[in-house]
Amino acid sequence: MSHEIVSQTQSKMNKAVDHTLHEFDNIHTGKATPAMVESITIDAYGSSMRIKDCAAISTPDSRMIVIQPWDKGVLQAVAKGIQVANIGLNPNIDGSVVRVPLPEMSRERRLEFVKVAHRHAEDGKVGVRKARHDGLDALKKAKLPEDETKRLEKEIQVITDKAIADIGDHLASKEKDLTEVN
Repeated sequence: MSHEIVSQTQSKMNKAVDHTLHEFDNIHTGKATPAMVESITIDAYGSSMRIKDCAAISTPDSRMIVIQPWDKGVLQAVAKGIQVANIGLNPNIDGSVVRVPLPEMSRERRLEFVKVAHRHAEDGKVGVRKARHDGLDALKKAKLPEDETKRLEKEIQVITDKAIADIGDHLASKEKDLTEVN
């Protein structure tokens, strides 16, 4: 049975990994994904809303994002929100939908995004190591028997290694997505 300190440490590490994966999703790979625009905030109904909260987002092909607001009154707000977000996309209003074509990415731009992915991965690894450090500190303060402390330290190291390997695997996958040309 796992100790409470180990469970808390693993939970913190999982949050660091999940945050890193979310950051990876926001990196433009040249392939259209709803994640590229869903968290952009727009001014609608007198307040700030995310696009995914007021519209259906689809990707009919790898070079196009289509946003269909549930209320046609927010079409202009959606288009303006994407432009203001300054993510390099140029939305077009087409009837009752906003079409967002993805521009072709240059080699230099792809390499820039690889660097961004590496930075996010390193930040995620730092978060995992901080969780490990906090967990080991909590073990020392818990004043458990020495043999149990050693066993729990090894358990924390195993989940640390797994979390860092997860980030590394996802980074390799993201790098492959970024460098291969469609």
